Amino acid sequence: MAKKKKDDSSLVKIVIFIFIFVAIIKALGNSDITGSVKNYVGDKNTLNILSSYENSIVEDEVVKYAKSINKKVHFVYKGDLDIVEELNNNSKEYDAVWISNSMWLYLLDNPYLATDSKSISISPVVFGIKKSKAKELNLINTNVTNDTIINLIKEKKIKYVMSSVTQTNTGATAYLGFLSALAGNPEVLTEEMLRDQTLIDNMVNLFSGVERVSGEDNYLSEMFLNSDDYEAVIASEASLIEINKELVKKKKEPLYLIYPTDGVAINDSTFGFINNNPDKEETFLSIQSYLLSDKGKKTLADNGLRTWYGGINKDSDSKTFNKEWGIDTSKYLNVTKFPSKSVITSALNLYIESLRKPTHVVFCLDYSGSMSGTGKEELTAAMDYILNYETASKDKLQFSEKDKITIIPFASTVRDVWSSNGYNTGDLIDNIHNENPSGTTALYDAVIKGLNILDEESDDYTKTIIAMTDGNVNVGTFSELRAVYNKKEDKVPIYSITFGSAEESQLEEIAELSNARVFDGKTDLLKAFKKVRGYN
Repeated sequence: MAKKKKDDSSLVKIVIFIFIFVAIIKALGNSDITGSVKNYVGDKNTLNILSSYENSIVEDEVVKYAKSINKKVHFVYKGDLDIVEELNNNSKEYDAVWISNSMWLYLLDNPYLATDSKSISISPVVFGIKKSKAKELNLINTNVTNDTIINLIKEKKIKYVMSSVTQTNTGATAYLGFLSALAGNPEVLTEEMLRDQTLIDNMVNLFSGVERVSGEDNYLSEMFLNSDDYEAVIASEASLIEINKELVKKKKEPLYLIYPTDGVAINDSTFGFINNNPDKEETFLSIQSYLLSDKGKKTLADNGLRTWYGGINKDSDSKTFNKEWGIDTSKYLNVTKFPSKSVITSALNLYIESLRKPTHVVFCLDYSGSMSGTGKEELTAAMDYILNYETASKDKLQFSEKDKITIIPFASTVRDVWSSNGYNTGDLIDNIHNENPSGTTALYDAVIKGLNILDEESDDYTKTIIAMTDGNVNVGTFSELRAVYNKKEDKVPIYSITFGSAEESQLEEIAELSNARVFDGKTDLLKAFKKVRGYN
């Protein structure tokens, strides 16, 4: 009997496991947060939508509506710039695109790929400043211009965090909006205007206040909420509303949103059809019409997404669009215009070379014995790409002459320290190629060395450590690193890239300590490098 009880118990556990597994699969529904593509294109009843992450908040309602017309939808979520790359390479996999900002559709290799495009909602990209700080700076209940904000930043009265200008939609949208507003809101921003020294000086002052950069829009809110050290953030209105809701839940001070009267940039959440299967256009148009209907607009507004530019609106819920947070939906937004593709390209290059706050990046590179062979080959190839101006510039990831780069090779101990500016990287590349793997893994010591170097750096630089390892850290302890880190006034983010058999739990500890992230380079080290460069 005892054996039968044991068998029955095991059977119950198996049944429970299957039940939970099935429930999880059902909960995932038709969405694909990871971004992998499932081929629903051949299924006439399923609309395959490539979407920005922000639209996940209304996915359930879209799924319900599709079901009501005997259709299905399958969402694949990616960052906006990843959506552009995906459409340039794999557009045949999708039936529709729902992207944060329509300007990216015009920058596609085929700008006519998406048809029947319409704006579903709008969300201005603005500053959110801790309310007590906004009150201190006399920004409450008053008209504020972009010049006012820039002067406060120039006087070092405001520091802020934002998404990457070159790697994210919100960062690029904010940047282009500031450019246009500070150029006087011309009908069309031109390349000649980008050479205006007053405009350049104003933009340099604006970016001098950057304290931290997120390489992904969907991580910015998490990064901000994980720390009490930040006093302001640039993000979409919808994201700032969600941040405030979380701050209120945690009984923390909310942000006060600032809408410059001389112009704000907006995300216009464009939904367009990709004509890979004409039979699906009717389904697309039906879903688009639903989103633009009163019921659809109400759902969007409940989640902090506007469907109007100003004036009285019945969907303006006072708990969501809270006046105490500086949100006045009755005021009409003065919207800046986006320039042509060539001007956007020139503007992004100008940002990298001349406008952005310079960065000092410390790379801690693992040369322990396990790096021999493939490990070293992958490491040198990735560093060749990042440090080579020509190759990195193809992805807008190049360093500028104002940047500083420090390389710390380590194995059983810290082996050396190599430094240069962002242009003269030839010696760094040679040193990386000539270093040979051997010994154990002293990552903690290398990171401590990096922290001490950055401790001496001016606040005129953003400061970042990027650590790489393929194995267990077996020299030194995390507690030693934590003790050093907690004594530092500057809370430098320590990002890690894994490859080989790297022990991720150790790297996650470091990431949590410094409010940073771990990037998986085990399958594609170069791709991981591209991602992490967006964070500095």
